[in-house]
Amino acid sequence: MDRSAAILLNLALAHMLAAAGPDPAPWDALLKKYVDTRSRVDYAALARQDREALDAFLRDVAAPWPAAMDSAARKAALINAYNALTVRWIVTHYPVASIQKTPNPFKAERHTVDGRTVSLDQIESELRAMGDPRVHSVLVCAARSCPPLRREAYTAGNLEAQLDDNTRAWLADPQLNELNPDRNLASVSPIFQWYRDDFDPDPGLHAFLARYAPGDQGNFEIEFKEYDWGLNNTSPLGSDYSKWELYADAAMHQPAGRWMLAAFGLIAGGGLWWLLRRRG
Repeated sequence: MDRSAAILLNLALAHMLAAAGPDPAPWDALLKKYVDTRSRVDYAALARQDREALDAFLRDVAAPWPAAMDSAARKAALINAYNALTVRWIVTHYPVASIQKTPNPFKAERHTVDGRTVSLDQIESELRAMGDPRVHSVLVCAARSCPPLRREAYTAGNLEAQLDDNTRAWLADPQLNELNPDRNLASVSPIFQWYRDDFDPDPGLHAFLARYAPGDQGNFEIEFKEYDWGLNNTSPLGSDYSKWELYADAAMHQPAGRWMLAAFGLIAGGGLWWLLRRRG
């Protein structure tokens, strides 16, 4: 190869690398090491052993991404960013029974992605705007009812196959979605209810389920399951997180809710004081 050809090849390779965005390899290694076959995360071990490796990947995510990134590369990078930032947020607060016990986990603009300060909800919104409802099968919010956290990073070259595979795995898990053709009933994740507008236009929720769910679904009715916000942890921590705790945690993150809980505490305390005085 002459010198001119070598220079052109190096320039082409440099352009390809520049257009690739954050390198997914470090995140891929962490997923393989700390996510088990049930898609649960060993947060305790990750916090002890590889917090810096996760932070190094997130520094790459935080740096400005090349304008030359194509849509598949950007979509894959945003999915990886969302999942890695969620894992890092849990590591910051670990041990915790649910992400809902942490302060404003989804709406606060505290993360840096592509040189911008964003919230997890804003990352999700950018992905939703791409018009592919399969993204709901790959965004993992650290809850037990989330879709499975894949044990590999998403990449532009494999993205279509990965999205299809994770969607099918999500719908095939009876803990997350129960599809019963004999009863003409689909009891599915409330994610399909929360984001119904993403599934209705094309091909529609029934058609989406028929395409990706196992077996022939026929003309079935749809109902929505309750969402388990317990931590998707390899240990039992989070396994008994109840909907009543969820309501209390949600209230604690709202000014009115904090006031009401404080008022309830004062009333309860006053009642106890009154009873003790009567007995005295």
